[in-house]
Amino acid sequence: MITHKLHTRLILITLATVFGLSACSNDMSDLHEHVKKARAQKKTKVPALPVIKPHETYSYNSSGLRNPFLPVIDVFNLPTLASKGKKNRGLHPEENRPREELESYPLDTMRMVGILKQKDTSWALIRTRDGTIHRVKAGHYMGQNHGKIMRVTESGIELREIVPDGIGGWTERQAEIALSEKS
Repeated sequence: MITHKLHTRLILITLATVFGLSACSNDMSDLHEHVKKARAQKKTKVPALPVIKPHETYSYNSSGLRNPFLPVIDVFNLPTLASKGKKNRGLHPEENRPREELESYPLDTMRMVGILKQKDTSWALIRTRDGTIHRVKAGHYMGQNHGKIMRVTESGIELREIVPDGIGGWTERQAEIALSEKS
């Protein structure tokens, strides 16, 4: 039985080879005709390449200038700069005071929706992102950057924030929350 299968495969391979080789003929008249037509066509001349103008080279002399790839602040001398900043400025947030509820919200998520006046004190009404209304006055704190309310006016709240200066010290920044037109 194995010889029968082997014999059948051998016959099929032989037939495929014979048919494949018979497809290749020596008749190349089509090819010769095509080559004659191609040679008879008019030959076009390729235009010359344009002349490229040489560019002037510029030599940049950077000796004596600061390397732009190095940081402006001396990172290795950072502890010295930080201690100088703290000694010279003396500005720092009050760490020992109790935190107020509005200090857990970023300033841009709070809206001033109204104002109340009671004797000589002006109270601002602040709506937080969860919809709760809080009453604040000058001296209270709000925002995540140690923002102390300096003044409450009819147009808004003026704050003084104390933020890190990037070299280990602190710097003061003014902020304002305007009275919102929409409640």
